[in-house]
Amino acid sequence: MAQTVIEKIVQAHAVDHPAGSEIRAGDFVTLRPDHVMTHDNTSAVMLKFQSLGSDRFADPGQPVFTLDHNIQDLGEANQAKYAAIAEFASGHGVTAYPAGRGIGHQVMVEEGYVKPGGFCVASDSHSNTYGALGALGTPVVRTDAAALWATGTVWWQVPPTVQVVLKGELRPGVTGKDVIITLCGLYNQGEVLNTVIEFCGDGVAALDMEGRLTIANMTTEWGALAGWFPCDETCLEFMAQRRAWLAGQSHPERITADELAAWHADPPRSDDGAWYAARIELDLDRVTPHISGPHSVQVATSLREMSARRIKVDKAYLVSCTNSRLGDLEAAAAVVRGGKVADGVEFYVAAASEPIETDARASGAWQTLLDAGAIALPPGCGPCIGLGVGLLEAGEVGISATNRNFKGRMGSRDAEAYLASPAVVTASALAGFIAGPEGVDLGGAAPERTIEVFPAPERGTAAVEVLPGFPAGHTGRMLLLPADNLNTDGIYGKDYTYREDMTPPMMAKVVMENYDPQFAGIVQAGDVVVGGFNFGTGSSREQAATALMAAGIKLVIAGSYSQTYLRNAINNGFVCVECPALVKAVREHFAAQVQAGQKTIIDQDGIQLDFSDSLARWQGHEFSFSPLGKPVQEIVIAGGVENMVRQGAR
Repeated sequence: MAQTVIEKIVQAHAVDHPAGSEIRAGDFVTLRPDHVMTHDNTSAVMLKFQSLGSDRFADPGQPVFTLDHNIQDLGEANQAKYAAIAEFASGHGVTAYPAGRGIGHQVMVEEGYVKPGGFCVASDSHSNTYGALGALGTPVVRTDAAALWATGTVWWQVPPTVQVVLKGELRPGVTGKDVIITLCGLYNQGEVLNTVIEFCGDGVAALDMEGRLTIANMTTEWGALAGWFPCDETCLEFMAQRRAWLAGQSHPERITADELAAWHADPPRSDDGAWYAARIELDLDRVTPHISGPHSVQVATSLREMSARRIKVDKAYLVSCTNSRLGDLEAAAAVVRGGKVADGVEFYVAAASEPIETDARASGAWQTLLDAGAIALPPGCGPCIGLGVGLLEAGEVGISATNRNFKGRMGSRDAEAYLASPAVVTASALAGFIAGPEGVDLGGAAPERTIEVFPAPERGTAAVEVLPGFPAGHTGRMLLLPADNLNTDGIYGKDYTYREDMTPPMMAKVVMENYDPQFAGIVQAGDVVVGGFNFGTGSSREQAATALMAAGIKLVIAGSYSQTYLRNAINNGFVCVECPALVKAVREHFAAQVQAGQKTIIDQDGIQLDFSDSLARWQGHEFSFSPLGKPVQEIVIAGGVENMVRQGAR
């Protein structure tokens, strides 16, 4: 059967997958990524790695260490941490890039680690950036990173793919940042949540590589697990440039002439007739400069409207892995035209990498920005992640070319942050209020919502092999938690998250306390929780999974999951099943209780699950779910990823 390019890339990196079996969306697979990047959190992953009983890397060439988040902190503790990371890397033969070299994702791209058709992961949510080069890039949690160091492999559930067809060509003054802000604002009801975005259409050719990197980077904020652009002439030219740059720097030949020839002859692509979960169309000719926020990327407003409001700006930022490449800095410099940053405004500028800053100095763009009054920061994340100088203070308004603007991201929760393109950020810094560059065309009809959703194809009914030690099924009482977007704080409150004295019985007593205080008194061992959609959204606390286990919950069935929650749950050996049809049927059956606001609804008749046939049976009906294949079963049998790695290390 026809496969999407994502399914093909996964198939090419799969380990121990049955011969002759084609990988499909929904499958759980074990993969061997080309590389795994960690940044300042390398120190935390080191501790996890050591706790697993591992003393060597499965493949020292697979990890890449970068220091980028907190590089402005010259304090003794942070410098000691950085020194420990460097010593650890040297001792294990791992490539490590020091503070000041650049933001990890940019380093991965510049240094030739990311390639068309490749698969790279990172313990950072903006790994989606790699999709601009025709690679599959997606985030993993720290436990995954440590396990990868030890084993070279990671489990993944293949997401469905949404095709985004780009048509036409951007007008002058409109950028890739405007494209992704527009998409986040137009499709802000979870249409692409936990999917991979495959960009295609004649409009792709009109986007330069920097625009693609920006768009792929912010598919994270759109809710996707990855974003992917085709390997076309623009991509191939960029890869040839990277090869030449690496050679000029006397760096390793990570991109070979044979690879370039192979990508030209047979670039990675989807098969005709491949299944997509949905198709979105966007007319680039109708995209205009847009502003995101405040507080959410799902709020997008045209620059025309925002300019009319004359919203005062206190701080402006041209930093981050999203929009601090050479073209971004030069676009900002072109806006300056001898102007000056407005009185009372602080304008912070940092290149995404040291080579980019060097090139910007050579082109004159860097000095132009400094002459205008910009404040230079070293190549790193800094204010984008709320670290270092220049953070937003209470009551202030900031406009930024970064990727996130939720409360507290760049400083005080009592500040407001807006997102925009480098040109608009610069123009706003000069004007003292949100404004666009002179002469930019703000007119035209806005793009329309154009989305078509496709039903999933019927899967074969072949039975799943149930490994010894994994249950063939489970029958238990059902506890319906009908809320969508039930977050991890609702499941396990922040007041307990950082307490080291919480035993499993103590965790069981407070589970769901912030969602339903009665839950702990209702739950019984062997119960099955049926949740809503996007279950476990919010922070990455692992206790949101382990607390349910401590309370005796056997498994959770949900319409969909936060990917971070799903990874944490399975990594701890806790079974999660995705079955949207069942969730809809159960909520409809208990509609009266749901409408009455009942938080936890008990169904004493219970539910039966058959893991061999991948079926849930309830009220005389059968509902199929994605098979729990070998990777998940092995983790559950071992009692979690950490135990599985420890057992392999013996």
